[in-house]
Amino acid sequence: MSTHLGSAAAEARRTNARWGILAMLFIATTINYADRATMSMAGKDMSAALGLSSVQMGYIMSAFAWSYVLAQLPMGTMLDKHGSRKVYFWGLLLWSVFTMAQGLVGFLTGGAAVALLFGLRLAVGAAEAPCFPGNARLTSAWFPKQERGFASAIFNSSQYFATAAFAPLMGFIVHTFGWEAVFYIIGALGVVLAAVWGKFIFPPRLHPGVNQAELDYIREGGALVDLDYAASEAKPKTVDTMKCIKELLASRMLLGVYMFQFCINILTYFFLTWFPIYLVKERGMSILKAGFVASLPALCGFAGALLGGWLSDQMLKRGYSLTVARKTPIVIGMFLAMSMLACEYVDSNALVIFFMSLAFFGKGVGSLGWAIVSDTSPKEAGGISGSLFNTFGNSAGIVTPIVIGYLVQASGGSFNSALVFVGLSAAVALFMMLVFVGRIERVELKKSLVAQNA
Repeated sequence: MSTHLGSAAAEARRTNARWGILAMLFIATTINYADRATMSMAGKDMSAALGLSSVQMGYIMSAFAWSYVLAQLPMGTMLDKHGSRKVYFWGLLLWSVFTMAQGLVGFLTGGAAVALLFGLRLAVGAAEAPCFPGNARLTSAWFPKQERGFASAIFNSSQYFATAAFAPLMGFIVHTFGWEAVFYIIGALGVVLAAVWGKFIFPPRLHPGVNQAELDYIREGGALVDLDYAASEAKPKTVDTMKCIKELLASRMLLGVYMFQFCINILTYFFLTWFPIYLVKERGMSILKAGFVASLPALCGFAGALLGGWLSDQMLKRGYSLTVARKTPIVIGMFLAMSMLACEYVDSNALVIFFMSLAFFGKGVGSLGWAIVSDTSPKEAGGISGSLFNTFGNSAGIVTPIVIGYLVQASGGSFNSALVFVGLSAAVALFMMLVFVGRIERVELKKSLVAQNA
């Protein structure tokens, strides 16, 4: 009896600083995705003002992903070397400034405007590269295994919340103030957030709001509490980046997870780039209405992401293996995501939005890739592994806008073949997770790859 009461008292005294960290990650990632989506909301008016074709818009919208992908591994190395707090701050500040600068394109014309716009999208992509690997590292450091699925789902769900919250706002801004204003306003929000970042984000053992009870709880649950702790008694370790990448890619499990993320991100980038344009051009909606309608699938994706993370952690707590707990929501989600193919056979706008919402709900349920990365990445190379995962995943950001641009142009402006392309990507993602990825477990690097610094 007394032992039980003592345990309950200790539980009551435990702080919950980790949830404050997660709230900051959610807000930062929401701003991250809002910045990415500015182009899709401004796209129709911008393309008309600058005289851009569908193919040209496809290339411009893909510019973000080119630099985002190329910067992943360098930024992952920087995260492992300098820590998430510092690298993330500079990324947040810079991507916000570059977003604001895109509004300046409206003062130029012709090739100069296109070149500046393309260059700024490249700059935004490079600056945003530390965001998700940094999220994964901070989640690994702050959350025990039995809470990590939900925690990862929270920051990952921000991509849906950003669209739900900001698409109507950005549609209103474009409609009322012009397309340039959306870049100024959304970028300024990120600058403000960067100003308060350092007051909230710390490694677990340096955070002023964490007590020993919480620290013991997360450490005993498998959190890597010393991941960014510079004052640790253990000497820092480094890895040979290229040899590490080679070993990570040699893992069939990790390679399958990386390829899964490429497929699922085809859906993500369709909604981030072409979906509002599809609503305006093919479904005949105004940009203001498209902004509100685009928020409906995003809300469903947000709900799906929270449900998928919660379900995974509940299965883990009830004794299911990590493999079963992570894969089950993914399988359910990908089957639901394929419902997008039904849009080929309906004419009603209401039914189109229903199937899009169902597909995005399923995509949210199955978006557990970052939880799996936190579960499986070598502790000495969490940044590199997360960046490699993000490199594969966001290669879809290069491919998707361009492929859809060509498909739309080749079909005389119809989006039918584009929707088939996006819907079938969910089927390939399901195949990768069911057939290619085996048991989910943490990868250990070969000792020869880990060097102890003097």
